[in-house]
Amino acid sequence: QLKLVVSGGGLVQAGGSLRLSCGTSGIISSIYILGWYRQAPGKLRELVADITHAGTTNYADSVKGRFTISGDNTKNTVSLQMNSLKPEDTAVYYCNARLRYGSGWIEYWGQGTQVTVSS
Repeated sequence: QLKLVVSGGGLVQAGGSLRLSCGTSGIISSIYILGWYRQAPGKLRELVADITHAGTTNYADSVKGRFTISGDNTKNTVSLQMNSLKPEDTAVYYCNARLRYGSGWIEYWGQGTQVTVSS
């Protein structure tokens, strides 16, 4: 069982920055994807960014150029640096881990953290 612990988040003015971090209790697969999702009130949860075990990154169009995802394989952590924040970035952010297991994947979620961007 993988445990994901999220830190960071909070309230910031538009144009400001925040950093989210997600620590894992240990990746038990050599093939995995770590990511950040968010869910705003009344909206579906959406992918913000993810990074593979090989370091390949993927971003939602809405955050490209403003957010940066990074992973530390030695510490089993994944972080999300969020710059130039906009009010529309306000949401609960979740850490996600997908581990390759046999021919399928196992998925884990961390607790959500609120990010609020004031205008």
